[in-house]
Amino acid sequence: MTASRDPDRLLERAGVTGNPDRDQHFLVDERVLDRLPTHLLDDTDRSHVLEIGGGTGALTDRLLSTCDRVTTVERDPALAEFLRQEFAAEIDAGRLTVVQGDALEVDLPDATASVSNLPYGVSSEITFRLLPLGIPTVLMFQREFAERMAADSGTDDYGRLSVSAGHYADVAVVEPVPPTAFSPPPAVESAIVRTTPREPAYVVDDEDFFLRFVKALFTQRRKTLRNAVRNTAHISGLADPDAVVAAADESLMSRRAGDVAPDEFAALATLAAEVGQGDGDG
Repeated sequence: MTASRDPDRLLERAGVTGNPDRDQHFLVDERVLDRLPTHLLDDTDRSHVLEIGGGTGALTDRLLSTCDRVTTVERDPALAEFLRQEFAAEIDAGRLTVVQGDALEVDLPDATASVSNLPYGVSSEITFRLLPLGIPTVLMFQREFAERMAADSGTDDYGRLSVSAGHYADVAVVEPVPPTAFSPPPAVESAIVRTTPREPAYVVDDEDFFLRFVKALFTQRRKTLRNAVRNTAHISGLADPDAVVAAADESLMSRRAGDVAPDEFAALATLAAEVGQGDGDG
């Protein structure tokens, strides 16, 4: 099967143009659209692929040509209805399901992978709905966001996003995408990111606390961990941050968050949960 729908003709048939004020930029470059599904690894289970933000169906069409079944989630009621009309045959054949609703609120299906051109304004929130599902993803992001997701410790782009995404998956920027690939062109460069789920190379007893603790420390990334732990107890929920500082290795406490590797954060979070949460909560 090969994709047959021209992205510009789809826009015409839908009677829409993108609206930057609504974070609406339609991907129209056929070469990029054709490549997006190919960035899934060869051994990926393509039996049921989830697409967030179906739009006018240009990517949906490509996914249907490379995957067994597709569920697309589209927030705009008019676009969701257009998709149901445009892809009526695929829906009748049981190969496509169109879900009208907000991807942050609707129940997501038991998909085997996700390939999506995400709306940038909510890309972080959607990503952290997808990553805990433990499925491979190929997602379009603002390039700056993509590079932060994939960054290693000690680099300028490394931060909370790097640690949080890396907790769930290996993250790789696989293709830069210019503004001209979209209609209308956004004011930023874009990039395609592939995430491959795997267990982290460390153990944490309380995942929610670990991610909240990392978030807290990166709000003060220019301060030493000693000060960051003490200054962010209202975010991390620590009852006794001083106890954490006292119990932790002094050399670690003298470093800044941007220079601390994920496994070191995990060990510190485990210690913080044990000695800093109080009232036996750890």
